[in-house]
Amino acid sequence: MALQLFQVNFKAGDDSVLGRFWAEALGWRVADAEPGATSVKPVDATWPDPAAVRMDVIAVPDPGTVKYRAHIELATTSESHHAELVARLKELGATPAGTTQGALPRTALADPEGNVFCVLEPREIYRDTGPIAAVVVDCADPRALARFWCEALDWTPHEVTDDHALLRSTKAVGPFLEFVRAPHLADTRHRLHLDLVPHPYDSDSQSAEVARLKTLGATPTDAGRDDFPWKILADPEGNEFCVLGPA
Repeated sequence: MALQLFQVNFKAGDDSVLGRFWAEALGWRVADAEPGATSVKPVDATWPDPAAVRMDVIAVPDPGTVKYRAHIELATTSESHHAELVARLKELGATPAGTTQGALPRTALADPEGNVFCVLEPREIYRDTGPIAAVVVDCADPRALARFWCEALDWTPHEVTDDHALLRSTKAVGPFLEFVRAPHLADTRHRLHLDLVPHPYDSDSQSAEVARLKTLGATPTDAGRDDFPWKILADPEGNEFCVLGPA
């Protein structure tokens, strides 16, 4: 039994509008839509393929009050692809968002609800990730968070330093998870978090994985919400994530 990254979860004011934006931006499709929740996934995604990471957009009453600590970065394959993608994203409703932390050349944009994301210039390491190159998380201690998440997901570390850590599935597919040292961290409750699913799943796997994560340093944050089919935890730096039920 192991945990697998299932989706990136965004908070939004209008989930259907934001979901459609990201479906067009990534070349994906809207897989499920119900009041308050829109799921977007790769056209040929088949669970439990670890490359088939999807996106879930959830409506909340006031997403503008939720802080940023994580963002996604999009991959490109050439300079012309980078220019074409940035132009297309602007046509879809993205707006320039100034500069972002980090040494890699990139274009910072904001989606129609103000979620900042980046379009990377071509880099060999991201050539086979799919449209999402990485989920990037600001943190105080990249080395410590890399250790936690490598054990939590059984992923492989890459390029680990005091200022930066890069992880990826042991199967070398799908997006990277990146931790970047930041001097000023946002408070808890963030606009983007990760949803994980035990695989293979049975009636005991969710509780067993939650117990294992607690031994690694995760803490529960879902007090009073035991009726939810998912369990909300926080990693050692307070980044919330969910352990879902059956996929």
